[in-house]
Amino acid sequence: MKLSTPILTLLVTAVATSNAVAVAQDQPQQPLQHESIKDTTKNIFGKIAKGGKSLLQQASDIYGESIDTLDKELVGIWSEMELKFPDTLKNMQFTSKPNFKINKKPDSFWDFHVDNKEKFDNYKLRVKKTDPGALGVDHTKQYSGYLDVEDEDKHFFYWMFESRNDPKNDPLILWLNGGPGCSSLTGLFFELGSSSIDENLQPVFNPYSWNSNASVIYLDQPVNVGYSYSSSSVSNTVAAGKDVYAFLELFFQQFPEYLSVPFHIAAESYGGHYVPVFASEILSHADRSFDLESVLIGNGLTDPLTQYPYYEKMACSTENGYEPVLPEAECEGMLDTLPRCLSLIESCYNSESVFSCVPAAIYCNNAQIGPYQKTGRNVYDVRKMCEGSSLCYKGLEYIDSYLNQDFVKEKLGAEVETYESCNFDVNRNFLFAGDWMKPYHKNVIDILEQGLPVLIYAGDKDFICNWLGNQAWSNELPWSGNDGFSLAKTHSLFLDDGITKVGNVKNFEKFTYARMFDGGHMVPYDQPESSLTMVNRWIAGDYSLGTSKK
Repeated sequence: MKLSTPILTLLVTAVATSNAVAVAQDQPQQPLQHESIKDTTKNIFGKIAKGGKSLLQQASDIYGESIDTLDKELVGIWSEMELKFPDTLKNMQFTSKPNFKINKKPDSFWDFHVDNKEKFDNYKLRVKKTDPGALGVDHTKQYSGYLDVEDEDKHFFYWMFESRNDPKNDPLILWLNGGPGCSSLTGLFFELGSSSIDENLQPVFNPYSWNSNASVIYLDQPVNVGYSYSSSSVSNTVAAGKDVYAFLELFFQQFPEYLSVPFHIAAESYGGHYVPVFASEILSHADRSFDLESVLIGNGLTDPLTQYPYYEKMACSTENGYEPVLPEAECEGMLDTLPRCLSLIESCYNSESVFSCVPAAIYCNNAQIGPYQKTGRNVYDVRKMCEGSSLCYKGLEYIDSYLNQDFVKEKLGAEVETYESCNFDVNRNFLFAGDWMKPYHKNVIDILEQGLPVLIYAGDKDFICNWLGNQAWSNELPWSGNDGFSLAKTHSLFLDDGITKVGNVKNFEKFTYARMFDGGHMVPYDQPESSLTMVNRWIAGDYSLGTSKK
């Protein structure tokens, strides 16, 4: 999920879904002229200084980047953000300390302890065989445990389910939710996993689970997400990728039987950042013990410069495939602030500096996402109003309650006292580290040029990482096959009955974009059958998604 609520009060979740993107609730205004704010810079930062230091100086101290060389325009932009969004900057925290109570399991609790001193001095894997009947989530073989980074006190939780079909030959998928800061167990219990959780906190079997024809690993990352924990924090996608690579190496070392089957990585929302970087990290290791077959990104945030212009179109025009949901005045405001937003994102792309990227995220999320959020509508589905938890779905509350039960934590070996589906502090850390607006689509170019198949799919009723924006960046991606992709014809995606049309697909070589009809931010939740059809064809090697290989 991409987080959307309270960060700035959060940046929405799954996107946001989770994904997540949290958007400040300050009122967007017309862009200020730099000439009108330069003289007030000193006074403004004097008002919001903490400990005698301005926010700019605090950022400089934390991230090790000098502000002495910043031009007046960039300093003015920070002043502009304070004038426009005072509540957001007053509550700014560049880092946060976790507040977890940990119940560490003794070594004897775990069935396997795995390390590899030749590759990783400080990484270890703990593995627990989970009795399939103990929790009733699925009847297949399961493993859970932690990846431990000992010298950094980082502990990543995972839960793996073997395929219901033919685990010795079926592919293996690593699933990641987004946020940043949302647990991948949301994917397990709310979207594509073996069971959902009902209001009585009982598992309900999911016949369309992705482990129908593949084994699936759900990994809670970065640390301090879900059952994962640490006394420190991770605040950028590149650092998270190094931990994920270490996890995979140790996992395959313990379970070499999976080395003989195709391995894929799938993620949604902020996973549009994660997947390109994680895949690049994996491919950079020539001595890796495993191969990566392909990657899948669902309703992702990958190329903000191309995607952000489509928030207005998604909320205000019939081009979105649905009816407009915002009044004309709000739509005009989004259009008026868009040039400034895109200028800030472009500055972030050029420098990738925290000083450029943080203002871009604050300004653009308020100006382009804020008007929609203020309506109370569900940012993950334009057809619905937000209900239940701050993440807009009542069912997510059942999952939190289920995973906080002592007997569940004991069976899985979970060591945190309290499970939360999304950690808003992690979300803020990524935002204020400048990670949000960085051009990670460049990594998609890199992995495509290395021959790795890439599937971009998007439910067409999602607002926060909408299909229009994902379609646009897929079309504009400057890789060597761009001309062929541009000329490729769109074809219909049907269920296996050959009659029911569930989407449109565009494919050239190993790059595919799929618009999934009537799906929100979480396609497997809204359209479980069409989602499984899409995945089954993709992992069978049908990159056009046109036929089903049985």
